Amino acid sequence: MRAIGFLALAVLAAVAAAAIANGYGSSVAREFGPLRPAVIVEAGLPAGTRLAPKDARRALAVRRVPERFAPAGALASPAEAVGLVTTASLPAGSYLLGGQLRPPGRREPTIGPLGADRSPVEIAVSGADALLVAGPRPEGARVDVIVTSEPGSGPGRAYIAAHSVPLLALRPGADGPGPGGTAAATLGLTRRQALRLIAAESFARRLTLMPSR
Repeated sequence: MRAIGFLALAVLAAVAAAAIANGYGSSVAREFGPLRPAVIVEAGLPAGTRLAPKDARRALAVRRVPERFAPAGALASPAEAVGLVTTASLPAGSYLLGGQLRPPGRREPTIGPLGADRSPVEIAVSGADALLVAGPRPEGARVDVIVTSEPGSGPGRAYIAAHSVPLLALRPGADGPGPGGTAAATLGLTRRQALRLIAAESFARRLTLMPSR
């Protein structure tokens, strides 16, 4: 009878723990918005790693995070990365972004070393279709990032937030290509430029890429 009692207590504890976890998830969703799956790099991966299924199981994990906090281009499942090659070193604890992967055998654009002061950063941009139809793939070119602010008491303004930065990768965003769609652009940015553009993603009307002159 004592064993049955312990078993019943264990079952009740498990049910209570599940209820607490569900309640916590609901609380987070109410406070920060809906949750979405996002792939996290659990074990660091060097640049040029081709992700076999065993690598994905070993190095990648899925976490549910508030949708507003997940960066543009974050993968939702490790299966999306299988067979692809990392384009940069991916530290443990970082999100895995689509712009950090490429098909095997494809040559990377020649952009020269980023330098110690720059890192790959992915941002959501508008108007990228103009770059895609202008000629060959734009990866490897240098671009200006234009921020168009929301109108406040007066008209909004547009200004160059990052000048002549290397474009490392460009792909359609979650809403797909088209005049009103966004794209995920991976840029080689200094820390100051990255912080400025990440902040602009939250308050600006749009961020636009233009070829540098």
